[in-house]
Amino acid sequence: MAYHSGYGAHGSKHRARAAPDPPPLFDDTSGAYSSQPGGYPAPGADVAFNVNHLLGDPMANVAMAYGSSIASHGKDMVHKELHRFVSVNKLKYFFAVDTAYVAKKLGLLVFPYTHQNWEVQYSRDVPLPPRQDLNAPDLYIPTMAFITYVLLAGMALGIQKRFSPEVLGLCASTALVWIVMEVLALLLGVYLATVRSDLSTFHLLAYSGYKYVGMILSVLTGLLFGSDGYYVALAWTSSSLMYFILQLSPFFQVRSLRTAALGPDNNGGPAPRQRLQLYLTLGAAAFQPLIIYWLTFHLVR
Repeated sequence: MAYHSGYGAHGSKHRARAAPDPPPLFDDTSGAYSSQPGGYPAPGADVAFNVNHLLGDPMANVAMAYGSSIASHGKDMVHKELHRFVSVNKLKYFFAVDTAYVAKKLGLLVFPYTHQNWEVQYSRDVPLPPRQDLNAPDLYIPTMAFITYVLLAGMALGIQKRFSPEVLGLCASTALVWIVMEVLALLLGVYLATVRSDLSTFHLLAYSGYKYVGMILSVLTGLLFGSDGYYVALAWTSSSLMYFILQLSPFFQVRSLRTAALGPDNNGGPAPRQRLQLYLTLGAAAFQPLIIYWLTFHLVR
């Protein structure tokens, strides 16, 4: 028994003097796996490590700051170029409409002969928005009329068993190309005639786009009453649009241009430049029925 006791005591002393365990070769990362069963890492552990590592890297911080400055500079350049070609504030003016204005303006486009006051209203040298002035141009009606025309063309082609996506796309693109060419021709005419006015491209788009209302009425009448009804509606809408353009548009106003054109020059006759403006006005108005007919006659059989 003494022998066993001594042996036990001797063994305890031997274990007490044992050398400490060597340091681990790798850091213990078991803490990231302790919260998940089966030894899988905790969600976001690697992501958090990478983010902290990147944030703590000076080069990464410099790169992020440089990238942010480039993005901010690019954003400023995009906004600058956008405002250079398209004025957002001016564009908002042409869409400032309400239901009452749209209804009255459609009636004015169809039957303009009883309208008396054609002057555009101003407030502190700024034209009133369309919802406050019936004579102000807008882009809402031309835009919606163009979309309606495309849909109506698809319906007309479907009734005639001629519908296909290609034909409808050709019809829409042709109408769009025609109005772009018309606006470009008007801009060239304004430049050649050296007309001094505050007209912008949006004004020309608005006055040129009103023809889609007459095109819709002509096609609808043709679908309901045949070719005879189509030509009657075409004649009425074309004459109404010509009268509307000649009376209302600041550039197409015959009254002001007539007064200027009839003013004598040094030789006792109308000034050549003013006469050119008058001819440009009448030519633009007379061109409207031709476009309406060209874009609608194939939809009525």
